[in-house]
Amino acid sequence: MTATLDATHDQTTLSWVASANDPHGDFPVQNLPFGVFRRGGSNQTFRGGVAIGAEILDLCALAATGILSDELLAQALQLAAAPSLNGLMAEGPSVWQALRLALFGLLREGAAAQAQVARCLVPQADAEYTVPAVIGDYTDFYTSRHHALQVGRLFRPDNPLTPNYAWMPIAYHGRASSIGVSGQQIRRPHGQSLPAGSDRPVFGASRDLDYELEVGVFVGTGNGQGTPIALETAERHVFGLCLLNDWSARDLQRWEAQPLGPFLGKNFATTISPWIVTLAALAPFRAPLVRATADAPDLPYLESPANRDAGAVDLELEVYLETAAMRARGLPAERLVRSNLRHAHWTIAQMLAHHTVGGCNLRSGDLLGSGTQSGPLPGEAGSLLELTAGGTQPLTLASGAERRYLEDGDRVTLRGRCTRPGFASIGFGEAAGTILPA
Repeated sequence: MTATLDATHDQTTLSWVASANDPHGDFPVQNLPFGVFRRGGSNQTFRGGVAIGAEILDLCALAATGILSDELLAQALQLAAAPSLNGLMAEGPSVWQALRLALFGLLREGAAAQAQVARCLVPQADAEYTVPAVIGDYTDFYTSRHHALQVGRLFRPDNPLTPNYAWMPIAYHGRASSIGVSGQQIRRPHGQSLPAGSDRPVFGASRDLDYELEVGVFVGTGNGQGTPIALETAERHVFGLCLLNDWSARDLQRWEAQPLGPFLGKNFATTISPWIVTLAALAPFRAPLVRATADAPDLPYLESPANRDAGAVDLELEVYLETAAMRARGLPAERLVRSNLRHAHWTIAQMLAHHTVGGCNLRSGDLLGSGTQSGPLPGEAGSLLELTAGGTQPLTLASGAERRYLEDGDRVTLRGRCTRPGFASIGFGEAAGTILPA
């Protein structure tokens, strides 16, 4: 696993960007996630940027200064400054790490070029974002055993977990074209559903609209068709992680997912956070793979000591809900759930190894979803499907409002944060979306 610590993880290092030194902030100098932005309301070309405190380091403006004179770094900076990050992703971990170290040096306290670099900052409050890469393909996994069991008990109480779950990371291919960035507005989808007790479907707007608390994995370097990615080297192909909300129309999904799986119940929208946190930044927060049950050993292509020792990521995940009524009254969003990616039954490396073992070729910018990240406790359920027992047990909010599923005007926000004693905490920003009427 690529959990290598270096100077960029030193907790004592501060930034000359004052807001980056807020211990409660998401973007200290130890983070430096990549995204694509422009000034809000402008006709500027989208360009690459790095989040630092409440600011964005405009990489296009930085490249124009010529401050990185080394040829390799200058080329990497040009790729990072482009309207999509695919070019940088294709360069591989040695280039990513070299650029990260260079940016860390420019932004750390006492940097000689502070005045020059300061002119390249743009307030995050003044920016708008787009999806940070051209996503050719999107695959959504099902890595949380807790989620699989809880959902299985609702639909298959006698056999909640399918026999193949203990042996491989299950996934389906999603729709890349409807992936949007935080702030996305989701139109309530139409489709077929089967009313309870009926043998004839009806057509109409989904009534059982849900969110799913997930983590997205952006592929960096791809692999040739017919050339599997080995588990031991899989993380060298991962550029970084983001937050991901796989919006789900449960009534449409229940009817159509027999036998080929999700289609209209999932393809109408997926929302990701604008910032990609690199695996390098996550090095201090790696954790052992701890499973909830002792299944048979993984097959050899999914097994390695390194994956067992540090294949998991200790990433705390949260879901917040703000109803239209709460917004009108100026009330803050209410947290519904807190879970953690370390509960996942399958690791990032195992996802890539299994995805490619049959010869599938991944490409730079491809996106993998982790699947809903639920934990073992009731307050760690990553969807309303689980929190409300399939809509049969309404969730009562602090305002007194009830929710079985999402209603028009509801705004769902995902947040993520890594914390470990001895290291600076880093965050993922947010992935937020609002439900519009059908």
